[in-house]
Amino acid sequence: MSDSPLVQRVQRAIRDVPDFPKAGINFKDITPLLADVVLLQDVIRAMQAPFAVSDISHVVAVESRGFLFGVPMALSLGAAFVPVRKPGKLPWKTASEGYALEYGEDAIEIHSDAITRGARVLVVDDVLATGGTAAATCRLVERQGGVVVGVSVLMELGFLRGRDALGERRTQAVWRVD
Repeated sequence: MSDSPLVQRVQRAIRDVPDFPKAGINFKDITPLLADVVLLQDVIRAMQAPFAVSDISHVVAVESRGFLFGVPMALSLGAAFVPVRKPGKLPWKTASEGYALEYGEDAIEIHSDAITRGARVLVVDDVLATGGTAAATCRLVERQGGVVVGVSVLMELGFLRGRDALGERRTQAVWRVD
């Protein structure tokens, strides 16, 4: 899909913001894409299309930009939506999973009753970078008895090799930046 008209539209819509949130990082700002209703609809369709016949029961999305894509995908797929958030942000009993960052550690949480045994789960986020957050989300789902059918992202920063952290899990990106 690297040279498709959709990818070209996505590339034009996403702007680079140098040195945000800190020096040396080139942040990919998706707000112009979100402002284009037709492009946003097309992106959501492209993110869910590979999984449309996968009998998805739950869409699990990662805070916070993953929510922007996860909710409409869940509605379209006729699936439940499950948020994954930073520690202390969910109001009910939670399960937690830590993961390594380049400099330190972080964790994510999910409600402990969010995933039923055998649930067929699609994990959604806006960006796949190093893969730490996505891999931790997959582990959380699997610890609760869910089956990760796949991971779907808007963009993959291929040079960071995040796909490696996901192992054999099916992973789809609308746009891969190498």
